[in-house]
Amino acid sequence: MNFIAPLNANQLLEEAEKESLYLKLIEQLNKDFNLANEGIDFPKSISPEELKIQLHEKIYRMIQYKFAEYLNLLYIIDVSEDQIKKLDGSDLVILAENVAFLILKRDWQKVWFRNKY
Repeated sequence: MNFIAPLNANQLLEEAEKESLYLKLIEQLNKDFNLANEGIDFPKSISPEELKIQLHEKIYRMIQYKFAEYLNLLYIIDVSEDQIKKLDGSDLVILAENVAFLILKRDWQKVWFRNKY
């Protein structure tokens, strides 16, 4: 089975739940944020919807107030610079939402591959 990149956050989170990897995804997010010294602790009981909202808010605040840390986080998670550059930065709310999805996508990739191989 090949890795198929999800088209949006909802699809990604549904997929993670279906594969019983949702908790692993939460763990990976927590781990990566902590590596970037941006302590975040998503509880294992968090709903996919709430996870999406909280991640979006966190990224939004980082872009606004902690830009260097935000760039460091993207580097640590290994989000593609090209993908970030393609995003429209004129609306911070939308930008943060798109970046949150790229972060989810990258961490989902890590979790998925670790589980398969």
